[in-house]
Amino acid sequence: MPQSDVPGFDALLDGARHSALHLEMRDGYGVAAESAGFAHWLETGERNIDPDSEYWAFWTSLVRRTVARGVRVRRARIVSEPLSDYARYSHAGAVVNIAAGEEVRYLPRRRASDIALPGNDFWLIDGRLIRWNHFTGNGATAGGEMSDDPASAALCASAFTAVWERAIPYEDYKP
Repeated sequence: MPQSDVPGFDALLDGARHSALHLEMRDGYGVAAESAGFAHWLETGERNIDPDSEYWAFWTSLVRRTVARGVRVRRARIVSEPLSDYARYSHAGAVVNIAAGEEVRYLPRRRASDIALPGNDFWLIDGRLIRWNHFTGNGATAGGEMSDDPASAALCASAFTAVWERAIPYEDYKP
């Protein structure tokens, strides 16, 4: 599907009926919307964790209404240890994801060596619809791509399940 036909995250999660799975596999992202917050965190160690702040409001509102419909939203992160600065920043903000209703787990990369993983981060909606997340070498967003290919969906489901089963819940993961 061409990039222009990739729905926004609101349409994607609003269309979910029972599950929304997100697998993140990079140690750093250079997403422009996070740059000021990340720079502030690097300088001060302070992270915005107000779920109703302007920065978080879109996401927390979306997750809350998704979860309220009975959709289970899970996020798994494969991370190198020791964590990169970005992964530590992301971990510091995960309390907001959880407060909104997401379940979040971390899998140290060394424990993922024998898992067949797709080449890109993804969202898997209801076990059938994939939103691939593409990034440049420095972590900037390079758009998304949609797929409903059954073999790709099966790979994503299998990979996510394997990661989830080994991963450590946020509250128990000590970076």
